[in-house]
Amino acid sequence: MPKIRVLVVDDSVVIRRLLTDELSKDPDLEVVGTAATGKIALSKVEQTPPDVVTMDIEMPEMDGITAVTEIRKTHPKLPIIMFSTLSQRAAKETLEALARGANDYVTKPENVGSGALTMQRVREELIPKIKSLARPQTVASRSPLSASFGSASTSGTRSLSSRKPFQVNIVAIGVSTGGPNALAEVMPLIPKDCPVPILIVQHMPPVFTKCLAERLTMKSQIPIHEGQPGDVVVPGHAWIAPGDYHMVVERKGTQVVLATNQDPPENSCRPAVDVMFRSVAKIYGHAVLAVVLTGMGQDGMRGAEVIREAGGHVIAQDEASSVVWGMPGSVVHAGLQHSILPLSQISTEIMRKVRAGQAQSVTV
Repeated sequence: MPKIRVLVVDDSVVIRRLLTDELSKDPDLEVVGTAATGKIALSKVEQTPPDVVTMDIEMPEMDGITAVTEIRKTHPKLPIIMFSTLSQRAAKETLEALARGANDYVTKPENVGSGALTMQRVREELIPKIKSLARPQTVASRSPLSASFGSASTSGTRSLSSRKPFQVNIVAIGVSTGGPNALAEVMPLIPKDCPVPILIVQHMPPVFTKCLAERLTMKSQIPIHEGQPGDVVVPGHAWIAPGDYHMVVERKGTQVVLATNQDPPENSCRPAVDVMFRSVAKIYGHAVLAVVLTGMGQDGMRGAEVIREAGGHVIAQDEASSVVWGMPGSVVHAGLQHSILPLSQISTEIMRKVRAGQAQSVTV
């Protein structure tokens, strides 16, 4: 199999050298060029076409956001991974780069002068994302369950089923790679009179989750908050798990409130979708609607199983509209979904199930 060709774009000589050295150690990767500015990167993309680009944000002559915008005009499918610092400004700029067409991001260590930390970040985060975006895994799509795409049910695949009257009292969404853009498409279509609360786990570090909540709120009809301990979970609001904290729900008297913790990561993630899914299943039982959107890995799959066992419903995003079909694909491969839908239909289906569940609960 040919090596994955990588173009490294960063104005720091040190970072370019570290990235080149570390990426070149992987037998599946080949650094085919480097660039110190976005303008140089544009010419390198044409001269020596890469399979993946790693892109800094703050650069002279042409910054990373502008470079992403220009690359997308001629190379709409070329994977671009932002390599940015962990700061409020960088978080906002990274989210803007994702909105302009970047596929994913990795944060640089706060001490960029530490070669050991940078190399660790490259090995543990950047290289897996490069491989996932350059060579999408399609194992789940080749399973027998692929024939059920778009169907309303996969009954018979597993013994799990909704044994109680259908009702939705909470929507729980799990998402990772490609998530900010996916949420930017789903959340603005949730109406302001949404009769249930929405909880979201997006794999992101601290600072980024707060910026994402603010960005989504500006585009949405309902307020979207970064979850804080003690927040009362009420209809017509959404909460995003804060970076580096698992987010769960607890019952306090007649109210349900948020709680956070720093228990060990699950699926190498904190926050983890599985943690949140198990928590809502414990509190809300069969009245949970879980949605698993684009993302690497299989976080959310085991939690979706718990939700199915409790009688809840599960929606998985389809492969064609996912940036990476890891998370929703693992749910489908396990036969846990009730429906598989393109991203453009997710918000409509959420509200259809919420309204239908409410109508049924009134008539029962």
